[in-house]
Amino acid sequence: AAARPDTLVIGLDASAAGMADASRRAARRGALPNALFAVASAEQPPLTGIAGEITVNFPWASLLRGVLGADDAVLAGLAALASPGAAISALVSVVPRDGVPPVPPADVLAAAYDRAGLRLVEARPATAGEVAASGSSWAKRLRAGSARPVTLLKSVESRTSIIP
Repeated sequence: AAARPDTLVIGLDASAAGMADASRRAARRGALPNALFAVASAEQPPLTGIAGEITVNFPWASLLRGVLGADDAVLAGLAALASPGAAISALVSVVPRDGVPPVPPADVLAAAYDRAGLRLVEARPATAGEVAASGSSWAKRLRAGSARPVTLLKSVESRTSIIP
């Protein structure tokens, strides 16, 4: 929100404690009149068709499984939140001790994304600059990009909408 003052930024987290923490961190940085924080799950977004861009940084639990194509409800929720043609990017870091499957091959991911009305356009290792640009404190704690691999997944909302 601070980097893009002309854009409404909505932070979603299924955890009330997590969202309260994000809100407190934002408040310490100063007033952000363009920031809104809501407790909501990706599977059931509070609004639909409004996001021109969606960013998911270092998810865990169901959100991680979803962006890895293993939870259709999560991908469907992200697609529902997105406006037609919206860009969606996710930075994910998965290692065997996390207890989730590794990042699947691009063709497997593409099929899962397609089922949700999303088109996978890129799946590749993230650069150190992309990890740093996320500004994620979680990435720093994970030592993502140095001690852990990071994958960048980019997709676009691909359903056709007909506006009467």
